[in-house]
Amino acid sequence: MPGTRAMYRAGAIALATVFAFSSGAALAQDKKVRVSMQSAFASSLSVLGPAAQHYTKTVTRATGGSVDVKFFEPGSLVPPSQHFDAVAAGSLDAAWATPGYWTGKDIAFAVYSTIPFGPGLGEYIAWMKHAGGEKMMQELYKKYGIHSMVCGIISPEASGWFRKEIKSPEDLKGLKMRFFGLGANVMQKLGVSTQLLQAGEIFQALQLGTIDATEFSMPSMDLSLGFYQVAKHYYFPGWHQQATFSDVMWSQKKWGELSDLQKDQVDIACEATLNWELGLSENSQFAALNELKKKGVTIHRWSPEMLKTFEKAWIEVANEQREKSPEFKKAFDHLQKFRADYAIWKDIGYLQ
Repeated sequence: MPGTRAMYRAGAIALATVFAFSSGAALAQDKKVRVSMQSAFASSLSVLGPAAQHYTKTVTRATGGSVDVKFFEPGSLVPPSQHFDAVAAGSLDAAWATPGYWTGKDIAFAVYSTIPFGPGLGEYIAWMKHAGGEKMMQELYKKYGIHSMVCGIISPEASGWFRKEIKSPEDLKGLKMRFFGLGANVMQKLGVSTQLLQAGEIFQALQLGTIDATEFSMPSMDLSLGFYQVAKHYYFPGWHQQATFSDVMWSQKKWGELSDLQKDQVDIACEATLNWELGLSENSQFAALNELKKKGVTIHRWSPEMLKTFEKAWIEVANEQREKSPEFKKAFDHLQKFRADYAIWKDIGYLQ
């Protein structure tokens, strides 16, 4: 087998060739398309912010500048909660977010973002990119006039920040907590009152006591948001988000302005950004954990009993949602079938 350095060199040459060829062709054939893309995550937010900016820069490189995507901070053009409707209406060209934010439209969007006790990084990418997951996601978005592409994935998240130590399910009852996606439904079954707040809203709510606890993301992002200043008990593993996708939503009108070549180039930029963000998220967490410990945060790992409690509630939630949403049932059942097949490989190929 060739050495690692040689393989990287060959890969770099191949990618450079693609960029060079596609960029030259774009300059020769394609008109310039300007795209305003608002991110759901601030540029200063670890991993998610830089990934959105990396995407815009990579699109420029891949297209030789014929597609000019401009990054806008959250709230610059429309309120973050209105990304979906604005893109669907064509009043916003594009938005960088995550499908899990749009469960108010259809709970099935959650399956294309992250699910409790769900697949890890490699398994989730395999389903999304090679086993039909992304295609089903795009069919769902298309009903709303949106073209979406999965362009990022991040490592497992933390399970949450609490002011007091959680020793049993009884300690969860009555808490007010910011929680994302299907995990929020699980927490509700355990007596927690949940709400979904945007990243920039969480710290103030926690500080003012509007919420008692919160989850948001992985250590590097949570560190940058300062939750440790209010809550000192930090729980792992993030049973609700073992891997989480980000996507770029394009209005169908703006997407239709691109030539076939430009669309291919944008897809290349998307794939490159997913790989880039994955590496960044894996590389950023150990330093953040060490820093949080220095700030007096107590790192906890859920007991097997607590994890069983969460999982039992999750099974109930999944079955309920399968009955409520045909789209959820289609996506969830497809993913579950893939996971059963994948286990044949996972169980023998990976260290347990």
